[in-house]
Amino acid sequence: QVQLVESGGGLVQSGGSLTLSCTASGTNSSIIRMAWYRQAPGKMHELVATITDDMSNYADFVKGRFTISRDSAKTTTYLQMNTLQPEDTAVYSCYMRDNQGIYWGQGTQVTISS
Repeated sequence: QVQLVESGGGLVQSGGSLTLSCTASGTNSSIIRMAWYRQAPGKMHELVATITDDMSNYADFVKGRFTISRDSAKTTTYLQMNTLQPEDTAVYSCYMRDNQGIYWGQGTQVTISS
């Protein structure tokens, strides 16, 4: 059974930094894509950043502040978040696509205080 386990969320002050991590287990297929999404209360689910073998992409609202990366085994992805603002407050969820399907983590709360 494929599982995605996230960690690293929490409460920080405006201007601070956090690093989220997401580790995939139970997959025997090649991981095609990993990504981070977020959803704030009353707002739509939105893509934050994506990483594949060939590229990494970012939503405009995090460009220059967030960095997505992964380990050499390609089973753990990280989201380094700098210069956090109150509007970054949301539940951040990890996404993975492999040759067998699409999977989601349980989500981790990120709260930025002003």
